[in-house]
Amino acid sequence: MHKLLMDAAGKEMLLLGNEAIARGALEAGVAFATCYPGTPSSEIPEQFFAISKETDLYFEYSTNEKVALEVGAGAAISGLRTMVTMKHVGLNVAADPLMTLAYEGIKGGMVIVSADDPSLFSSQNEQDNRYYARLASLPMLEPTNTQEMKDVTLAAFDLSEELQLPVILRTTTRLNHIRGVVKLGTLRPIGHKATFEKNPFHWVAVPAVSRKLHQLLLERYDRATDLSEKSPYNEIIGEGNWGIVANGVSMNYVRDAVADLDVADQVSLLKLGFSWPLPRKLCAKFLSQVEKVLVIEELEPVMENDLKAIAQEEDLSLSIEGKGVGKLSRLLEYDPGMVRGAIAEYLGLDYEAPTMVDISDLPELPARPPTLCAGCPHRATSYAIKEVYGPDTVYPSDIGCYTLGMLPPLSMADFVICMGASVSSSCGFSQATDQKVVSFIGDSTFFHSGITGLINAVHNNHKFTLVIMDNGTTAMTGHQPHPGVDTEPLGIERTQILIEDIVRGCGVKDVHLVKPFKVKKTIEAVKASLAYDGLSVIISREFCP
Repeated sequence: MHKLLMDAAGKEMLLLGNEAIARGALEAGVAFATCYPGTPSSEIPEQFFAISKETDLYFEYSTNEKVALEVGAGAAISGLRTMVTMKHVGLNVAADPLMTLAYEGIKGGMVIVSADDPSLFSSQNEQDNRYYARLASLPMLEPTNTQEMKDVTLAAFDLSEELQLPVILRTTTRLNHIRGVVKLGTLRPIGHKATFEKNPFHWVAVPAVSRKLHQLLLERYDRATDLSEKSPYNEIIGEGNWGIVANGVSMNYVRDAVADLDVADQVSLLKLGFSWPLPRKLCAKFLSQVEKVLVIEELEPVMENDLKAIAQEEDLSLSIEGKGVGKLSRLLEYDPGMVRGAIAEYLGLDYEAPTMVDISDLPELPARPPTLCAGCPHRATSYAIKEVYGPDTVYPSDIGCYTLGMLPPLSMADFVICMGASVSSSCGFSQATDQKVVSFIGDSTFFHSGITGLINAVHNNHKFTLVIMDNGTTAMTGHQPHPGVDTEPLGIERTQILIEDIVRGCGVKDVHLVKPFKVKKTIEAVKASLAYDGLSVIISREFCP
């Protein structure tokens, strides 16, 4: 039996943050779960994948985040409690259905996990997805520790069902990947099937319907604001004259700093865990009780700006600071020392940070940048391409292990922005320049968002070579399956879709299937692609070691 299926209310268990989220969903009676895997969220669906083999929980790795949200919407609108998980940039992909789903709402509770990545540990940007809750007028909850990862997830499902709205659960890498002791609650039974009740004048978002739905969304939003004011995850702690506001993992740093600096009697804390809609009355009360405020939040000054607006509207004259105090900035994640130093500066304390151990007399360690694994087939593929096309070719790349090809000695990634962009951008590079263009995309990324770009290239007669690096898995995020994988060894029944069938079905005439460790034959295929006057596709297939 999977450890998260242990029905032992009151028992304490050491869990990863992502495991705690999965447990919270199970305690909420989640019946349906979808995702596209992405660090730092990947361990949540891994739990569901295993649990779905032992229970009636339905789980799927969807082709991308948009599809995952749409699949989940069908289940939630039918009445099943549903969780959809993704990393922060995945919500960009899912934003199209998200905005209108907010209008229509849901019947069964629906929780959307957005795992942000301050410091870009495994991402192409560190966008702050708190803005999505504001854009969509959807509730957002932000846990602060492992216990809350479970408890807030359970609360998010109840909140979603009460409001009949999707709820965004925002985490960050440091929370997803911490471990802590979690006190378990009671597991609810998993619903298996539901019934969709037809009502086209609610569920069909044509303009006449959506005008009414927008009004309904705003009414639900007002109700969410009332609930935010009463939420146990929004609270004022302490009675000091100087205020500190924090959310997420930063609240832990604040608590530790206040204890370390021995200033608990001087400060009053405002914790915002039900962070949107903002509890404006609670915030105004807090601002009226303190002389000045320090806001500690990673990434954008979202709460800082909101609190300044509330102070202005309430005619409160006090200093509200955040970014720029100490080392607090819009860049990267915070750490306990940074927060301690900022609070000390804010309070005017004579504080000296602990000195680092002097290691100046030790030899400097060699740089150890990330690199492709020993035996990685992407090495052989890149070698063959470079042998034929040389360094002057433009090499658009994509999101995956092969992005590491940007580093020497391969040096074969010239442009990367998002999933699938290698194919689409190659259309632009090949048309705008006279340079040869070879783009790289992985198998999972091709299914995610490379197919539409390929169709565009065929339809508009673009001339470049696309290399699809098929290593039989979604490797970088943890070896999850995708539509091109034979899932029988994994113990699940899914239909395998061959990449070469899709490529030919899109109208590509010049298609080469190679084994990259067969170097001579691979180079021959690459030379043939170079000689071809048009769009050529090389599928380089070898399992990830």
